[in-house]
Amino acid sequence: MNIDSISVVNAIKAVAPATVSLGIQQAQRNEYIIKVLKGLNLDPIQPPKDFEGVYTYALVEYGVFQADYILNFFRNKEIKKAFAKAFAENALAINNEEWNTLKDEAQKAKIDLAQVQEFHQVFVSLAKRSINPGEVITNVRLQEHLKTFVEPPKQSLYPNDFKALIEEKTKAFCGRVFVFNKFDNFLKKHPKGYFTVIGDAGMGKSAIAAQSVYKYKAICYFNIRAEGRNTPDQFLQSIRQQLINRYQLQNAENDNLPTLLTKVNEKLVVGEPLVIVVDALDEVEQPGSGNLLDLPKNLPERIYFLLTRRRYAQNEKRLLTEEVPEQQLDLTANKYEVWNRKDVKEYISTFINDEPEHHGLKAWIQKRNIQPPYFIEQVAQKSENNFMYLYYVLPIIARGDYQNLSLEELPEKLQGYYEQHWKQMKMDTPDKRTNAIILCVLVEVGKPISCESIARITGRDEYDVLELLNKWLEFLRKQKQNLEDYYSIYHQSFADFLRNQPSLKREKKNNNIDWQEVQHLISDSNDQLWASLKPDEYEDE
Repeated sequence: MNIDSISVVNAIKAVAPATVSLGIQQAQRNEYIIKVLKGLNLDPIQPPKDFEGVYTYALVEYGVFQADYILNFFRNKEIKKAFAKAFAENALAINNEEWNTLKDEAQKAKIDLAQVQEFHQVFVSLAKRSINPGEVITNVRLQEHLKTFVEPPKQSLYPNDFKALIEEKTKAFCGRVFVFNKFDNFLKKHPKGYFTVIGDAGMGKSAIAAQSVYKYKAICYFNIRAEGRNTPDQFLQSIRQQLINRYQLQNAENDNLPTLLTKVNEKLVVGEPLVIVVDALDEVEQPGSGNLLDLPKNLPERIYFLLTRRRYAQNEKRLLTEEVPEQQLDLTANKYEVWNRKDVKEYISTFINDEPEHHGLKAWIQKRNIQPPYFIEQVAQKSENNFMYLYYVLPIIARGDYQNLSLEELPEKLQGYYEQHWKQMKMDTPDKRTNAIILCVLVEVGKPISCESIARITGRDEYDVLELLNKWLEFLRKQKQNLEDYYSIYHQSFADFLRNQPSLKREKKNNNIDWQEVQHLISDSNDQLWASLKPDEYEDE
């Protein structure tokens, strides 16, 4: 068969939008693929045997929901030639020489090699499907090649430090169209600039940042105070490595950010912007009065920063620029109230209907004879348009923890949810004082810490510490480091709640916890650890 690549791309663009939410992609991807294939008069079940047919199928299956520059890249003659050679040799897999060609072409087009590798996987899968089972069995050369061939290691589209976070935040992402429309208009209107999304804790700023990384194929950095990733040095190191990897920058290992951006600007093709997403500026630890993270006062053309932060007083502004366009979008503004409520309702509706593991929520609603639209409206009101409230409350209902509560008895606001859980754990009683200290240690340490270290700091049995952490696991982030579990506070709003708890006062009274006491426990524990080291273990420090 012979279908012009331009016709394929036009068919994809006519049926499938370039940018939609990840939830819609997962739900409707196959539907769009079938529509495109039928529009090209192709069998949506069985790919043709010839190369053009397989490549067309691969372009459709991979290209749905992809941006124009991705689709155009795979129309490139050099790219098709590499795949055609592999197909003609019955090898399917591309040899190292051809991979080098693909890498060079991807670099010229500013395409992540990981995307080429993903397309290759789709191509190989379809090529196998195009051959009937008998031919696969009898094709000795193909069998032997597939046994010995090892694909180049797949590269992640996201930095390893933030891959899990981005995938988690984008998994159930929906709405926020008004935010992206504003930013898209900013990109069109200005040759460069800073665009800042402002909002209160739990309003979905990090989710917007994560979706922006996906949508704009952005370089990114997520400040996470609870994990101790929130300093200018850490930011620069991460951004520098991402830019070096993507644009193959030379002699840039020690460059500052302005120098890096200048080098990148020289490699950008006409009409191509670079978006750098930086989340949670309010969590940055940086003394002085200069720009947070030492963000440049000047930017080269076609360089854009998408920033997120909480609200602060105008006199506390830490972003000073020189003739660089700036724009802010405050999610708390009255004019966005309707849009925020619409997105919250969409999130609740998606949670109820789309995930099999959430069927417990449907059962909870049905048992109380509540109409879903009424449930959605009431929970949206209780949340006050706070996505973090929904992140906690909806899964709890789904797993059955609120069987004894009515819709009216569900907690009000995110703060109300924290307080309700605090009371359920009886954390205000004197015998729970040491348990509260364990949570305070997580806040005060400000980075992931092991169960063993918490036990050492608090003087508690390690098993008791683990038991308490498991009871509060929904509020914590658990991750592996050196084959050991480390814990940190999941969201800054919970750390703020702990710091402001009446029973965790800074004045030591009536058996309340003194934050200074927690600091002393941590300091004493560190001193003991230091003293226990042999002299030759730290004399070179």
